[in-house]
Amino acid sequence: MEIRAYDEIYIGSAQYILGHAVDFAVMSLNISPDMFGNVFATSSVSTQFANGNPRYVAGMNGCELARCVLEETHMTFTDTEDVMYLDKSPEYWAGWVLAFYQWYTNRSFMEILGAVPLSQIISMYSVYHEMDILRFVEHMDELLHEANPYTRLKTRRLNNGMSQSELASESGVALRQIQLFEQRRRNINNAAAITLLQLSKALHCHIEDLMD
Repeated sequence: MEIRAYDEIYIGSAQYILGHAVDFAVMSLNISPDMFGNVFATSSVSTQFANGNPRYVAGMNGCELARCVLEETHMTFTDTEDVMYLDKSPEYWAGWVLAFYQWYTNRSFMEILGAVPLSQIISMYSVYHEMDILRFVEHMDELLHEANPYTRLKTRRLNNGMSQSELASESGVALRQIQLFEQRRRNINNAAAITLLQLSKALHCHIEDLMD
């Protein structure tokens, strides 16, 4: 079961915009990659982008997106005219693949960039830029698993101060099923919609917040 925040028809535009936003912020505005990654991840812009708000994934260019992030987070920068190069830099590629990875996995930008900083994604350019993008996805999945060994279900449960038994009682989902999800012996992404709905209600989150 795959649940994504916005339709696939917008992903190309989203990748193009975030690619140019990263390139413009780093190469034209001289902001360090990790500084821009951090302010982007904590801004409401990243949330709107992840949710597929048309204004952000299709309605502006990358330079405008970068400015929105910097202005909202009160970062000081010396502005310059919009620059979007035809030759794609490693910085552009990093934003391009980051947009795809967020859309494909439904993880928040904060979760992704908290585990794998933007500078690290840029450093992957030489190895992954000519490969199928799903190879990059596989590598990122490995890095996020190393950084966050718990499943998202377990993390949510612990953050709510609940035991597995309490979650089973509150949600109506069998205790054994919860254990199998948390042990990754059963893929929660393939769970029935009603199971995910029951768990998400008990944990006060969205269904996609439980998907690994």
